[in-house]
Amino acid sequence: MRARVLIRPKAGILDPQGIAVQRALPALGFAGVANVHVGRLVELDVEDEAQLEPMCEKLLANPLVEEYEVQLLDDPSTSDDEYREGFGTRHRDHT
Repeated sequence: MRARVLIRPKAGILDPQGIAVQRALPALGFAGVANVHVGRLVELDVEDEAQLEPMCEKLLANPLVEEYEVQLLDDPSTSDDEYREGFGTRHRDHT
């Protein structure tokens, strides 16, 4: 099973990378940008999806300062090229 884990700073936690990006964007001509947060994306194949939560809690995320979202992909045969093509699509976390 292919899964994606989106990891980002919790609300109220200092995000120095997000602050740096937010300050740099206007200097590059991009106006109207606010509340920038920088996280990371981990994509992996697992045999047992029940392992994903413990993986996130013990290694992939720091639960004290980060939140994470696990996405199970419908088609485990999705190639890396197909993934990259879809990377620009919009996704909203409704949790």
